[in-house]
Amino acid sequence: MRALTGEQFILELAGSTAIVTELAASLRTLRVHGVDIVEPYGEDTLPPFGCGIVLVPWPNRVPDGVWMLDGQKQQLDITEASRNNAIHGLLRNTAYRLVGRTDESVTLAATVYPQHGYPFLLDTTVHYELTGHGIVVTHHITNVGEKAAPVAIGTHPFLTIGDVPTEALTLTVHASTRFEVDKRLNPLQEVAVEGTDYDLREGRKVGDLDLDDAFGGVTKTVGDVSATLTAPDGRTVSLVQDENFGYVQVFTTPIFPKKDGLGLAIAIEPMTAPADAFNSGQDLTWLAPGEHWTATWGIRYSG
Repeated sequence: MRALTGEQFILELAGSTAIVTELAASLRTLRVHGVDIVEPYGEDTLPPFGCGIVLVPWPNRVPDGVWMLDGQKQQLDITEASRNNAIHGLLRNTAYRLVGRTDESVTLAATVYPQHGYPFLLDTTVHYELTGHGIVVTHHITNVGEKAAPVAIGTHPFLTIGDVPTEALTLTVHASTRFEVDKRLNPLQEVAVEGTDYDLREGRKVGDLDLDDAFGGVTKTVGDVSATLTAPDGRTVSLVQDENFGYVQVFTTPIFPKKDGLGLAIAIEPMTAPADAFNSGQDLTWLAPGEHWTATWGIRYSG
């Protein structure tokens, strides 16, 4: 029987293994020397909570799916019905096509066609390549339409150190601001984290956190690390972001499906722009016709 997430692309290199799915180009599995460093999910289920999927041409939410283009109201399809938002872009239910393959890498492509609220045409690819300590992910987007197109990129990995309970891990996020949100989780204002419970720069136990929050003012440590989970024995798994990715969304849920039932999980999501960038314009990228954009992030394990 065919997997619900389509073809499964298995990558292997020097003790590292990854599985990338045809559906939404999701990173379904990533292991280094037998240790899961993203939360895995089965091929017989859809990505829980958007686990590992690519978010293009916007991450996060657009309130009511409404934004303005040249003075004209644009209405995106509502994909978060409970909060009446358009969430996580236009490719989360798309089957990507294979365009490149080696033992340790895969390149998948998908086209964003003009549709409700987004009258633009984009060619996109995502390239996953294993390293000896994790994975590097490179996104390419080309505007193949006839007018300038607004674009942002996000992804939705749930990070873990698989043999350690998630609540025992310590989260560090190198971010100086947070976006306050309304009851529908849409941004109200960007505020400093200094002196608040949202200052994660010195590290907090994941078990003490309840988050679905976007962070800005992201700085990177050595190796472009923006956020890290640390185990009690000192092992780490880190999110790496290039200069295009200036934001991080952190989401905790106590009901992620795991092998032994439901459990706590944490998504640490790189974003090139914050929620509702189509309206705010904050770090939104506009691609001219024929223009190409490349952005890179990754996951790194040290243990």
